[in-house]
Amino acid sequence: MAGKLKSNFDIDAQLIEGAGGIFDVKLDEDLVYSKHETGSFPDEDDLIESLQKQIG
Repeated sequence: MAGKLKSNFDIDAQLIEGAGGIFDVKLDEDLVYSKHETGSFPDEDDLIESLQKQIG
């Protein structure tokens, strides 16, 4: 996932350690994806597409 973010947006993903299997993706402070809400990890391509739409 970090590699796709780097190649598509030239950014370095930041891992913030937590507990309980939480996997959230935020753009600035906006929640883009939450494993806690969906119960599964995101499809990488769908996540990239969602981020591209939000960035513009």
